[in-house]
Formats: sequence, C-alpha cells, structure tokens
Amino acid sequence: MENLKLFIQLTRLNRPIGYMLLFWPCLWGLTIAYNFENNLNTYFFYLVLFFLGSLFMRSAGCIVNDMVDKNYDTKVLRTKNRPIASKKVSVKLGFFYIVALCLLALLVLLQFNKLTIILALASMPLAFSYPYMKRLTYWPQLFLGFTFNYGLLVGWVSVQENLTLIPIIFYIGAIFWTLGYDTIYGYQDIKDDEIIGVKSTSIKFKKNPKKFLSLCYLITLNSIIITGLSMNFNNAYFLFLLIPAIHMFFQIKILDIENGKMCLKIFKSNNMLGLIIFINLLIGKLI
Repeated sequence: MENLKLFIQLTRLNRPIGYMLLFWPCLWGLTIAYNFENNLNTYFFYLVLFFLGSLFMRSAGCIVNDMVDKNYDTKVLRTKNRPIASKKVSVKLGFFYIVALCLLALLVLLQFNKLTIILALASMPLAFSYPYMKRLTYWPQLFLGFTFNYGLLVGWVSVQENLTLIPIIFYIGAIFWTLGYDTIYGYQDIKDDEIIGVKSTSIKFKKNPKKFLSLCYLITLNSIIITGLSMNFNNAYFLFLLIPAIHMFFQIKILDIENGKMCLKIFKSNNMLGLIIFINLLIGKLI
C-alpha cells in the first residue's frame, strides 16, 4: 500500500487537473474532425483511448520531470516532499515506471491509423525535453503549450487521416491557452524559482502579468472563432463563446500573483474551461 501511495504521488494520479488539461485538446481535435452522422461508437471508443493515452503519458511526464528536477525540488517548499526529491522512490524505479507507462501508451496508440501513430510518436522529443526548458529560456510555458496541445492535431488526424489548416489554427490558440494558465500556475513558486535560478514567463512578466495573460487568452479566443468560421459552425456556437470569454476575463480580473492559493485555484479552473470549450464545439457541430 505504501508503494501504491508513492506511485500515485509520483504520477499525480490524485491530481486529475494535469491529465485533463492534456486530454481536452485531444477531445477538441477529435470532435471538430468527427462526422456525427456516422456511428457514434467509434467516437466514444477514440474518446476513451485519448483519455487513457493522456493519463499514461502525463504520468510518465511527471516522473521524467521529477527525475530531472530532483535537485531543484528539494529547494522549493511546494515540491521538496515529492517522492524522488525526498528519496522515497529511487531514480532507477522511476525509470522502470516510465518505461511501463510508455508501453501502455503505445498499446493505446496502436489502435489508431498509421498517420496518427507517426504524428504521435513525433511528439516524444517535445514531451521528454520540456523539463530542461526552464534552465534554458524564460519561455518554458510556451514549450509546454506545444507539448500539451499536440493531441489536438492527433485527434484530428485520427479521424480525417490528413492535416489541414483548421486544426493547426486551433492548435495555435490552444498553445496560448496553456501559456496563459501555466504562467498563472508558476506564480506559486516565483520566489523560490528566482532564488534557485529557474526561468519562466511568470518571472519574465511579473510586472505586468494581466496584460500578458490578456494577450494570450485573446489569441486563444480568436483561434476558436476562426475555427468555427472555417468549420461553418452555426450562430449558436459564436453566441455561446461568450461563456469561455467571460471565464477567461475573470481569471485575469481576480488574479493576485502574491496569493499562491488563488493562483492555484485559477489554474485549476481551466479544467472547467476545457469542458466549456468542448461543449461549445458540440453546439457548433450538432445544433
């Protein structure tokens, strides 16, 4: 039971926000690509596959992150008790878990068409190099955006078996969504990060975070609008876009970068935003 508890802590399975933020873009891509006049069994089958893939890959990514950051994590109050940083789990065991989780993810991936498999495998360098970005650039959150939203392209290709401008435009908007919410997340650790020399957009834009976040979310909304226009979605789709727009507005309005608990609460609210955007896409496709 103790090993199971440590495994859950290591993979963050007790914190669903991480794998859900990875899952929503997959579901968005699948939804805009799917023809709902066809049998829905395939849609729901792919939905389950993408959820499992998100769960396995995010879990593996957490372990990679903890292995790379084990020396940094010991110096940050929020992360010093992580299993690898606290030496409750060895690096060797962590590597074993990574291999096992990646094999499970591969089994999921093999259920899709050939192009989907190739496209998904091409994302592996992004997934496993992200932990190093905070050492190299003030834009690790942008790199995370490329990584976390790659599933949007994979979701589209799993159905359409091609890649067009529509999912790419949506992908760009999703990247800036992640850039925004992960910048907010980063304000929890900004003092520790500055001391130990870790870089982030949270640090880079600490003097004017709301302007930066407004730009990020504005790009996201414009991307969603352009996607709807390109897909010839109905008027109800554009009307209901007011809901995610209001959600993003209040994220920025209530932000207090000195209040770590508030930053975490705002960050977690993006799970609901992902759901709202998904519902919006269904409205555009079905009504």
